[in-house]
Amino acid sequence: MSTPSTKDAFIALVTPLVQRLAEFGLADPRATAARLARELPLTDPLVAGVRAAAEAGMRDGWLLPKEAGGIRFGRVVKDLLGHSIDAVWMQGPGPRHRHPNGEIDLCFALDGEPRFDGQPEGWTVYGPDTTHVPTVRGGTMLILYFLPGGAIEFQTA
Repeated sequence: MSTPSTKDAFIALVTPLVQRLAEFGLADPRATAARLARELPLTDPLVAGVRAAAEAGMRDGWLLPKEAGGIRFGRVVKDLLGHSIDAVWMQGPGPRHRHPNGEIDLCFALDGEPRFDGQPEGWTVYGPDTTHVPTVRGGTMLILYFLPGGAIEFQTA
């Protein structure tokens, strides 16, 4: 297991990213995803640093401490500037859930040519009051879920 400073370093790196996310509305998810891709591409030093820190946290074991149904996951931060941050390693479908306040996902391909809900690695955005079964096909992904207000409702059907 890692030392607390590793998680602290991740939080220090992700904080400016969450500050930037606060600038983006979720009413038009496609426009928001396109703007995120332009302004914060995977090659951006901030995003690349968050990726490197998340992958290190995954290797160290603190980022994804739980496992269920073949999915590894963990809540990284309960509240950072009004967002919770969850991390998930996926290679198939996850649990159906609703986003009362929307959801911003930062998806990193780990192997293969994975697509998250049909989208390649990068940003995926869901508006308020949307529901889906998150699914990765074609490989594996590490996904950071940014949830405004930490709001998420898991559903059984």
